[in-house]
Amino acid sequence: MEDIQVDPPQKGEVRIRILFTSLCHTDVTFWQDSLKLGLFPRIFGHEASGIVESVGEGVTEFQEGDHVLPVFTGECGDCRYCKSTKSNLCKKFRGDVKRGVMICDNKSRFSVRGKSIYFFMGSTFSEYTVVEQEYVVKVNRAAPLDKLCLLSCGVTTGLGSSWNFAKVEKGSSVAIFGLGTIGLGVAEGAKLSGAAHIIGIDTNPLKFDKARTLGVRECMNPNDFDRPIHEVIIGKTDGGVDYSFECVGSANVVQTALLSCHEGWGKTVVCGVEGGNKTVNSHPQLFLYGRTLTGTLFGGVKPKSELPTLVAMYMNKELQLDQYITHTLPFPQINEAFEFLLQGKSLRSWECYNIANSVVNAHFVHGLWKRQSIALGSND
Repeated sequence: MEDIQVDPPQKGEVRIRILFTSLCHTDVTFWQDSLKLGLFPRIFGHEASGIVESVGEGVTEFQEGDHVLPVFTGECGDCRYCKSTKSNLCKKFRGDVKRGVMICDNKSRFSVRGKSIYFFMGSTFSEYTVVEQEYVVKVNRAAPLDKLCLLSCGVTTGLGSSWNFAKVEKGSSVAIFGLGTIGLGVAEGAKLSGAAHIIGIDTNPLKFDKARTLGVRECMNPNDFDRPIHEVIIGKTDGGVDYSFECVGSANVVQTALLSCHEGWGKTVVCGVEGGNKTVNSHPQLFLYGRTLTGTLFGGVKPKSELPTLVAMYMNKELQLDQYITHTLPFPQINEAFEFLLQGKSLRSWECYNIANSVVNAHFVHGLWKRQSIALGSND
């Protein structure tokens, strides 16, 4: 563990004291890609919750002490995308895994011994982080931040994909490929929408019990069958499901999910992130016969406009979050948490920052460099 310097927020930026951060496989995916891009050293982490410590010039939406969620995709509220009801993208402040500096001046707010450290979609593996105000969502102070951190990525992506983006109808059939946090979020959203038959597909049967508590009716392990899993699904659903969701991040699984859909109206939604250069190869006839292949970022949820609604649903016990947390660890054990994730032993592990003399444990990623962070005062 080392100390790093976190500079004051500049114009339009917010500095956040991170209290809880959970792990997402996307951090591993783009850690590996960053090795190829040369964006190192870099602070990873993007699913978190915390409290506003200070704000930069021109920031009026936030003030010191606000409870917030940093999010990886922003919302300016003014561009054509933000004003559209058809998309949750933002023209300027969208998720960008290749961006390693701040937008306003192309500089980083992190450094160690005078050397800059690159940014990554929030950089929440640090006690303090600095992000543009468009990537910050204010939340109800009465809501528990240790649970809300899950809404800043995985759960919202899954829940929104089925409930908000695909708009699964009552009585419909759904197949979910991958029963991690995103896949289980899809299941919870489909259940809220009234889906009649929710099938969960995963090669790890340890996930099946948890999946059933969140709405999955039937669990399948492709390794248990002597024929392709899409053929099994077609046989069980009278020609295929109405909706299928790819939640693994695999081009091959996208093809399988598409083949599992019913011709004429079946819709496949891509939710996972493929980090390599693999492509989906499908015959045009699959689409000529009425199937649809689409994808969504953050479940189609506009972060500032719609995340507070999900927080309210959780507070009203209409939405589950506690079920997704399988491990709770202090931050120095983040490598252990990543091992749980990579071995399929956890859904979400969140790390609690143990505050001591204003310096707490923080971490880059996957055992490369471990660091602590300190924040300079606004006048330093």
